[in-house]
Amino acid sequence: MAARGHVQDPNDRRLRPIYDYLDNGNNKMAIQQADKLLKKHKDLHCAKVLKAIGLQRTGKQDEAFSLAQEVATLEPTDDNSLQALTILYREMHHPELVTKLYEAAVKKVPLSEEYHSHLFMAYARVGEYKKMQQAGMALYKIVPKNPYYFWSVMSLVMQAISAQDEKLAQTMFLPLAERMVEKMVKEEKIEAEAEVQLYFMILERLGKCVEALDVVRGPLGEKLTSELRSRENKCMMMYQRLQLWPECNALSYKLLLKNPDDWQFYLSYFDSLFHLMDKSWSQPEEGEHCVEGPVQTTVAEAVKFVVDRMEEQDKKESRPLRGPYLACLELIHRLRQRGCPDEKELGDPLELMVQFFGKFGDKPCCITDLKIYLHLLPPEQRSQFKKRLGELVPLGEAGEDGFGFPGDTKALQRHLCVCQLSRALGLQHALDTEGKLRLITELKAHYHHGLQFGKSCLKTELQFSDMYCLMAAHVYVDLWTETGDENMLWQCLSVLEEGLSFSPSNAQFKLLLLLLFCRLGAFQPVVDLYSSLDAKHVQHDTIGYLLTRYAGSLGQFAAASQSCNFSLRFFHSNQKDTSEYIIQAYKYGAFEKIPEFIAFRTRLNQSLHFAQVRTERMLLDLYTEADVTLSLEESVKAMGVCPEEDDIPWDNMRDNRDLTVLVSWDPKDRELTEEHRRLSLEEESVWLKVRSLTLRLLASLALLGHAPSPRNSDKTNENGISAKSSTLQTLLSQLDQTLETAVQITEKQTQYPFLGPPSSRLASALSSGSCHCQASALQLSLTLRELETTGLDDSTELQTQICNAFKSSVAQLQEMLSRCKGEVLEMKDGRLTTRPSLLETLVFFVETVCVVLWVASYSASVLRPLKSSLQKKKKKKKDSSSAMPVVLCGFQEWTGSLQGVVTQALDHVKGQEASLTALKLAALTLEEGYSQTQEECGFTRAAMDKVQSSYLGSLQELGDLLRKRADSLKSLKI
Repeated sequence: MAARGHVQDPNDRRLRPIYDYLDNGNNKMAIQQADKLLKKHKDLHCAKVLKAIGLQRTGKQDEAFSLAQEVATLEPTDDNSLQALTILYREMHHPELVTKLYEAAVKKVPLSEEYHSHLFMAYARVGEYKKMQQAGMALYKIVPKNPYYFWSVMSLVMQAISAQDEKLAQTMFLPLAERMVEKMVKEEKIEAEAEVQLYFMILERLGKCVEALDVVRGPLGEKLTSELRSRENKCMMMYQRLQLWPECNALSYKLLLKNPDDWQFYLSYFDSLFHLMDKSWSQPEEGEHCVEGPVQTTVAEAVKFVVDRMEEQDKKESRPLRGPYLACLELIHRLRQRGCPDEKELGDPLELMVQFFGKFGDKPCCITDLKIYLHLLPPEQRSQFKKRLGELVPLGEAGEDGFGFPGDTKALQRHLCVCQLSRALGLQHALDTEGKLRLITELKAHYHHGLQFGKSCLKTELQFSDMYCLMAAHVYVDLWTETGDENMLWQCLSVLEEGLSFSPSNAQFKLLLLLLFCRLGAFQPVVDLYSSLDAKHVQHDTIGYLLTRYAGSLGQFAAASQSCNFSLRFFHSNQKDTSEYIIQAYKYGAFEKIPEFIAFRTRLNQSLHFAQVRTERMLLDLYTEADVTLSLEESVKAMGVCPEEDDIPWDNMRDNRDLTVLVSWDPKDRELTEEHRRLSLEEESVWLKVRSLTLRLLASLALLGHAPSPRNSDKTNENGISAKSSTLQTLLSQLDQTLETAVQITEKQTQYPFLGPPSSRLASALSSGSCHCQASALQLSLTLRELETTGLDDSTELQTQICNAFKSSVAQLQEMLSRCKGEVLEMKDGRLTTRPSLLETLVFFVETVCVVLWVASYSASVLRPLKSSLQKKKKKKKDSSSAMPVVLCGFQEWTGSLQGVVTQALDHVKGQEASLTALKLAALTLEEGYSQTQEECGFTRAAMDKVQSSYLGSLQELGDLLRKRADSLKSLKI
């Protein structure tokens, strides 16, 4: 707020207190101060706008908007009013109104560089590229500065990028942009690197790679200095696109001689070499090989080149570089793929990897470097490889427990690397249960021993031995998944909780704890774990799924709502924030970044996670609030859900989830595959479709329930009722099709790696029976609409059909409730077992109860006037003896049965709460059953307490919601 116009205004002194109040968040005082000032100075427009900002920030949006419009219609030209209005419109999410402000200001002050510049940026915020181009040129004519000219050029490029018609981009926008830059080149007016970058970008997009290459190699290319080897990288890019493999090879060779550690050039060197070999390229007899220098065309030359680089590193007294040694392994890998015998000249992969470990084993990167080349070792060499590496690890004398420990952090890192490689080779997975338990004991001993090296570490730093702890947890998970013994899971939680106590900033501990608690159905501890991760910006999209997948499914509705907000806040601010990045890119000439920002914004808008969270949040609000605080219709209107419109970009859906965020050292056959990713996306998309259709169906039901009766009217279509019914019918048929697809997907029973994507809620939703129960309840609303149109007199068959549907819905709910029976947490033979699936089924039951009750509420609204008109007819005929229509009796029976089901569910929840509260975890004899130290037992108990507390919280929230629904059911009278 404080950064306002630099021109002194006589009213600045008067306005200063209002600015100060707004800056300090004291909005009420700002409004009062503005009112005082306006009494004395009625024409002080800025005071009015500042008052509007105060009103906007106190939630009085309509009042603020009308006040702002009063000033805007006067078309102010003072800097204070314009900037204040800009701030207000941005806060109100109306950036398009800022353009109108500055358009008016520019007309009144046509030679103002500042107003023209603000107008350009206002257009940039709303993506008006054509107007940006015009504004840029108008600005350049007033003040002929290069940046303004190139703003206009960039706006042309953006028109090309955003054009729906690719032909238009290639034949009009980009050629025009090219001519504009060429004009500056001919006049020798190119000044900055950004201008050369933009010229290169235009040529590249036009596919004029030869011309782009000439620009980079020529005098203009000398301006490309901001990034290291920017010129060479651009040349390499063009060589690859033009398939000029000799130049590509020669340039890579030349650059690697200068910097033998640059990995990207090794890759382009090998790529170009094999392309040349495949094409049988031969060197010309006379003249240079190519403009970049000598070209290498044989495997022998490549082998010699890589070996020479390694020998150079071996001679160095300082620490060698990793690049040449890894290049040797990469070349072996590529030669082996091609079945080329020359790989033997590079040496034995086992010896090369042992040599690499000897040089770099004390670096954390050693495991990631070697892991991708472990496939070069035949299975029979794996144990030998581990043994050879073990010989290079300096450990002390073995103690009573038989373990020797490293004497410093470098030896610790070497030993840790051997353990990691052993897991990556599958040697740990091959152990039997006893072997795995012995391994865990060894890992825990190394972890505890290594803590001494990190005594002086800050809380924000990780302990040197943390990875031992994490690996022990992974082995516990192996044992749990293989044996089904839940004790292993409790011990795993204990190990991670202990690790977190020594290393409170370790994200991997938190992520794995988060995953395990969710698998146990305990959502309560997860929210704090996720917020302590302090996920920043795009991480809410990439890792937010870990939290939101379980948010609504475990009964913690308040925490689930908070979790959705974590993600939604980021997505909603994305549009505004990205506009600011684009404006900064224009200001500082970072033209290359502008398309990247636009692509980033699009990627987030099309995010699967965004669509999921938005849908789940609205459903969550309906289940917890609709017909509790507001009616269903009011809730739907407040959310702005339109049943006819599907705002999810199904065809362009982007899966932005980071499915490898949890560290894994598993061998290749246990890793996440592309097929897993594809199936996970398919599963999540179908589940999203089910939820999205459910939401739109509920919105249709709400609008259907409050439509005027179509009886005795020939204008049924005019009042939109028939349209609403047909929308409901269309959505129901779509839901049926989606559920058929869902059944086919769940029949595949895809098993994902434990550390991969969590399975969607699709399978549990179908097995609980909730999807089909909800669909048939919503189908009933259509039949009731038909009854309303037909009337009670001519609808005996229809009434019978409706009564059967009433009974069917009760039977389905009873069946769902029976699937919830059983103890969520129980102690057997001194051991604790969990059944989180019961909790998830109970949540589905509660959701379904909500849907059925909304249909019941709609039924009452249909039957009430029908009963009323029937009674009037009876009074006229003075006939009290005729029987009550079947559907009215059926409805009363239905509501009574529904009350019975909800009462049973409440009794079940109460019973669960009672047994959970009575469960004395302190009675567990952990020392005997778990082979743990006293301290470890404390961590295990803490984890168990968290699970118990979370279950109790879930049951209480589910019970509260059921009680509210039971109360609303009592009021359903006809």
